[in-house]
Formats: sequence, C-alpha cells, structure tokens
Amino acid sequence: MSIVTVQLGQCGNQIGQELFNVISNDTHSSCGQCPKTENEAYSVCSQERFFSEGRNGAVSARAVLVDMEPKVISHAISTAAKSGRWKYGDQSSFCQKQGSGNNWANGFCVHGPRHEEDIMDLIRREVEKCDRLGGFFNMMSMAGGTGSGMGTYITQCLRGTYPHSFILNQVTWPYGTGEVIVQNYNSVLTLSHLYQSSDAILVHENDTVHKICAQLMNIKQISFKDVNKVIAHQLGSVLQPAYTEGASEYNRNPLGDLMKSMVCHPEYKLLGLRNIPQMSEASLAYSVFTWPGLLKHLRQMLIANAKMEEGVDWQVRPPADGLPLAEKGTRNRRFNTSLANLLILRGKDVQSADTGGFMDPALYTSWLPPGVASSTWRTPMSFNRYEKSATLVSNSQFLLKPLDGIVGKAWNMFASRAYVHQYTQFGISEEDFLDSFTALEQIIASYTHL
Repeated sequence: MSIVTVQLGQCGNQIGQELFNVISNDTHSSCGQCPKTENEAYSVCSQERFFSEGRNGAVSARAVLVDMEPKVISHAISTAAKSGRWKYGDQSSFCQKQGSGNNWANGFCVHGPRHEEDIMDLIRREVEKCDRLGGFFNMMSMAGGTGSGMGTYITQCLRGTYPHSFILNQVTWPYGTGEVIVQNYNSVLTLSHLYQSSDAILVHENDTVHKICAQLMNIKQISFKDVNKVIAHQLGSVLQPAYTEGASEYNRNPLGDLMKSMVCHPEYKLLGLRNIPQMSEASLAYSVFTWPGLLKHLRQMLIANAKMEEGVDWQVRPPADGLPLAEKGTRNRRFNTSLANLLILRGKDVQSADTGGFMDPALYTSWLPPGVASSTWRTPMSFNRYEKSATLVSNSQFLLKPLDGIVGKAWNMFASRAYVHQYTQFGISEEDFLDSFTALEQIIASYTHL
C-alpha cells in the first residue's frame, strides 16, 4: 500500500525532503549481507510505499508540498531534482506569497479555508496515482502559523474526505527556550485539534534532537539541516519495510499495522521515537554492536524516559509486578509507564535478537497484557549504513513533563490575555482556547494515571 505524505510549512517541507532522501539512499545502498531476492522485495515494497514511476521512468515522491511562502518549497524541489534518483511531481506543490505570521488562527481560520479546494485537489491527484492507499503522513511543526494552523485544518479536511484512511501526524515540538513568543498558544491549539482528527501523533522534540546532534553526532555548529537529518533518519527507520511477527512478506499496510500495535484507545495517541545507535559516519566505521547490548540500552532508555543512549539513568527500575497502581506511581516517580511499545529491528542476525525484556508486565499499564502491548518487526536488511539498528516506537508517559510545561506557560499567558487579540481577530474565540486547555488537561490526566 502507498502512503501519501503531506509536507506542511517550512519545518514539514524541510524534514519531508530529508526523509525521501534517506529512504531513496537506503533503498539503493544494500550492504550485500542479504540474498538478491530479499533486496528486491525490500526495494519493491519501499518504492510502492513512497514513490510513483512516470511513463518516462522518472521516480517521483508521493507527496504534496504546502507553504504560504515559496522559498522553502522551491529549495526542496530543486534539491530533490539534483539527487538524480527522485524528484517531486510537477504539480505537487502549493505556495503563496504571504505567510501566516506565526499565527495559528491565521493559518487555520484564513489560509486553510481560502485554499482548501486547491490543496485538496493536489492531494486527490496524488491519491489517484496509488493502486492501494494506505493512508496519509502529515509533517508539520507546532510552533509556527502555516505548519501548525493550516496543517491542522488540512488534517481535518483529510479526515472528512477520507474517513476510512489512516492519518499519522508527525509534529516537531518547539525548543523550550522559545522560537516564537506565541509558540505555546500555537502548540496547545494544534495538539487539541489534531487529537480529534488524527489517528496518532508522532512527536519529535527539538531540544532532544539538538542534543543528539551535539553529543552523539559530534556536530559543532548545529544547523536546522542537521536536526532535520536526524529526524528523517528516525522516521525512515520506522516507515521502511519490515516483517511483522510471523509474516513471510513485508508489511503492506504500514500505517494500519502501526495503529494496530500502538493506539488501542482514542484517549492515547501520543507516540515517541528512540533509535540506536546514532553516531557520526567517522565513528560508525570503528564501532561494533551486538543485539543484547542494543536492546539492553533501549530498554533502559524506555524505563528511565531517556531520549538518547548517552546519560541513561541505570538506577531507575520497573516497580515490582503486582503493586497497586497508586503505589507504583509513588514508589518510583521517574519510571516511565507504557501503554504500548513497538520494536523495529534491522540488520545482521536479526532473528537471533531476544526481545523478551520488552514483554515484562512491569513495563506496562495494568489493564493491558504484555502480549498485546508489545510488538516486534524485523528485517535482515541494514538501514542507512548501520549494520544493526533498533528503533522503539512508544506510547507512554514520555511527553507528560513537556506537555504539562507547555500548557502551563500558555495558561499563564492566557490568564493575562497576552496576545489573545491576535487570535480573536482571525476568528479564534476565548472559548476555543478554553476548550483546547480542557482537552489537553484531560490527556495529561489520562497519561498520568496509566
């Protein structure tokens, strides 16, 4: 099945271009450790999922690019064309001359309705190129105006037009120190509205990715391109083909399989990503990894809610199985309780990897058995030059602290009515703000009581 990617705003378009680059490079760079039939099956599945082939043999990304300013889209299109392996479709982008001014209401209430017909027409054309539609993958930031406001509006339009298709939103969480003065308002409005229309929300925190660039990739002067490459690598490690448990063919419906594994209840839609190893190319050449070592690190990262393998707190332990829920929370407040976990293992000797540590009942909420809450996908194909790599998609309490922080900051601003007039002038009322705060407080309460 094919996935139609919708790249929204500056952030969504930059990460989207890097993602297709990672996927294309990975598909074309086999390490030679698998038989030819395996390589071909992997390549064909990836191609069907992310690219379409024109009559002239040109390979185009199954993507629609949307921004209210032309600069970023023009750069993404030209960069893709220069790769020589893939490009964006000739009629797959929509842009205007005027941005949304980092105002969620401007994107959601003005630009969205005004340009809905043109954008949805582009998406419809991309859908019609698919033999079988697996769903939509929307990429956007939470802090700005076009990506967050218009991205939320287009997500709602997709839900209305394609009610039975899966929709996964990848959102980039803003830096804690602040990129935009109203980023907390934009984030609250984005998350609360996406919860109503998206099947799952995959979150990348800029602060975490920045640390990965600095501490693991050893990059001295970190640019947005460096950050976007790390995010794209993590996304590719989830979206590229893998075998679900017991399957003899690559999973044909990746978004459906992901939702089945990760989202068992509509109250819990927030997904986080951990991927190891991640390092500079120079270090990679001198590094050797074992499956027991990788999985031990990844399990402790989950337990201690560590976002990368460096600096993991090894003192955090799961609570003793059988404790009452209230006692579990008070015994070990640093412990990260999970609702569901999906392990994706790629590379050499992948069938020998023992994933039993992720079946421990103590890792999960009491109302789901580990057999339902834990899943594993595998493929002997290495990913993006890593001989062995492990990715963990987690539906857990990982976002409680940042979510509570962003809601608290937004509420403090709203209590003094700071900048509220900038939203009401475009059609977002104070009651809309209050509804959004209420929705997120409910989500925080639900995850807190896992």
